[in-house]
Amino acid sequence: MRDIRIEPISEAAFAPYGDLLDANGDYRLINDGLCRRHHDRARLEFDPAGRAGISIFSAEPRQLPYLFDLIERHPEGSQAFIPLYGLPFLVIVADAPGERPRAFRTSGAEAVNLHRGTWHGVLTPLSPPGLFAVVDRIGPGPNLEEYRYSEPWRVVE
Repeated sequence: MRDIRIEPISEAAFAPYGDLLDANGDYRLINDGLCRRHHDRARLEFDPAGRAGISIFSAEPRQLPYLFDLIERHPEGSQAFIPLYGLPFLVIVADAPGERPRAFRTSGAEAVNLHRGTWHGVLTPLSPPGLFAVVDRIGPGPNLEEYRYSEPWRVVE
């Protein structure tokens, strides 16, 4: 079995794959000084035929160690995953099909925006209810490519 050790997610480590969305860093006060706005945290990318849409995903939680053999990408648009209950989830990414993937764990206080065309695993919550708001491309034409590894990977602590 091929193992992948979970890495803590950070802005620098995740940068090749997408944007880490969190409430750290610069902000400006809004709402009569009662709210911090951490402005413009993700680069949303869509082909000219597409537009941004917001969907709700309800994913089954996974247990560690977690076995997978499927990654996918969306060549026509970025995809942001925003946990609705603030619970940790795994983000699995790869530089290309067939290459060794990486697994990151969020704290639940972050969301991620996968860059357009980034190879990634399926939505992987670690506890119920697995509800996410997802901002991604809505539009005509195919926007999903999948790749199956010849043997599974196991994500471990």
